[in-house]
This record gives sequence, C-alpha cells and structure tokens, in this order.
Amino acid sequence: MKFRHAAAAITAMLVMNLATAQTAAPARAGTAPAAAGTAATPGANPATDPATPGMPKTETSVAPVGGTTAALKPGDATAGQGKAAACGACHGLDGNSTDPQYPRLAGQSEQYIAAQLADFKSGKRSNPIMAGFAAPLSEQDMHDIGAYFATKASLPGVADQAYVDQGQKLYRQGDVDRGIPACMACHGPDGGGNPGARYPQLTSQHAKYVESRLKAWHEGGTPNDDPHTKIMVTIAQKLDDKDIAAVASYIEGLHTNEATQAAPATP
Repeated sequence: MKFRHAAAAITAMLVMNLATAQTAAPARAGTAPAAAGTAATPGANPATDPATPGMPKTETSVAPVGGTTAALKPGDATAGQGKAAACGACHGLDGNSTDPQYPRLAGQSEQYIAAQLADFKSGKRSNPIMAGFAAPLSEQDMHDIGAYFATKASLPGVADQAYVDQGQKLYRQGDVDRGIPACMACHGPDGGGNPGARYPQLTSQHAKYVESRLKAWHEGGTPNDDPHTKIMVTIAQKLDDKDIAAVASYIEGLHTNEATQAAPATP
C-alpha cells in the first residue's frame, strides 16, 4: 500500500511539473522577467498534517518577489481544471477521493483551498508531498485550482447509525458542560462551511480523515500559530475517542441538496 501511494504521488508530481511547464509564459527579449511567487508548501500523517484541507485555516497570502505582483483575479475554474490534474491522483479528478486518508475537495471553497495551498508552500502547514505540489504554484494558480474544485459536487457519504445520536448532538449542540461549542456554529448546519471566514466545508468528508485530524489536534501533534488551528486544538482536547468517532461519522453523513442530486442512482 505504501508503495502504491508513493507511486501515485510521484506520478502526480510529474503531471504537475508538466502542467506548470506548459502554462509558463516565455519572457520576451529585452524585457525583465515577471516576478515569481515565493517557493515553499495538505498530508497523510496525523503526526504532521494529513493530505490537504479538511479543517479550519485562516487567510494566507503568498509574498511577492521584488515587491510587486500582478493583480490577483478571481479563480478561473476552466484554467484550474488543467492545473488540478495532478491533484486527481490522490483526491480524485472531480475532488471525490476514494481513499479515505485523502480528503474530498469537491465543493470546497476557492478561498479555503487557495489558503491551504499557500500554507503548504510557505511551510505553515507541514506535509512533504503537498509542499512539493504547492511549490511551483503562483497565487493565481492556487485560486484557479480552488475555483475548479468549488464547482464540483461532493458525493454524499453515509454515517454509521450507531454514532448518529451522539454525533448529531455534538455537531448541532456541542456540550456546554464540557465547554465544547457546536460544530455547526462555524461549519454550518449542513456542513457547507463559511468561505469568507475560511471555515471549510465538511459535507460528506471521509470520517477517517476527519477522525485523523481531530486526533492529531487532540494529541497536540500539529503545532501552528494559525488562530483557527488553535481553536480546533482547544476543542479537540476536550473530546474523547468516542466523541471523535461519533462526530466524524456524523459529518460523513452530512450532505446538501446539491450533493443528493449528484449521487448516482441505485438500481
């Protein structure tokens, strides 16, 4: 399994390098080269950071080189489709990953995805594989990729019925006695998130991925100065293993009307 994942990552890296080379504009003779974004850094190891977005992060910008940069345009989903080709090896071509260790990106907001890629590039989020993918991306590339995945529908998941009651209570009400706020306060009643505040969509996210993130925060294994991460660490440390399993399963069962309509029909 490790060999297969490593091979997929290497293949995806080659695709990313090819896509970047094809989209790079040659410099005209006699003109100064355009300023490049700074190089630098989501992942599958809870001790560092599982593979991409899945939980709260804050706004991050890539510092321009030379003090100037071209005005950032809204993400272009069409341009982002080609730039996101390498992402498909782990996250699925439409953002609906089949391996639960890799988060679903379908339906995730442009702002959140761009911020995560910027954090991987800068090293604020630590994951060697994602750092390699993010390194050649410009800020515009990040927004284009985010815009592409934002147009895709997250296929609905299924919650374990044994966890529904406990998971629903934590997600919708929290636990006042233990100082645990309701998840929906930031992530919305259907898990749609809040793009403006960069609270991620949780709709139909793999329970295994959500559980790995909550456990990492619970154990304090993802130190980060990001205020959203600090909030999640504080919350996760108040959850026990049963709480984590329950809310993660409940989140996988959350879906919007759009996701329901996108689900394949059963024979």
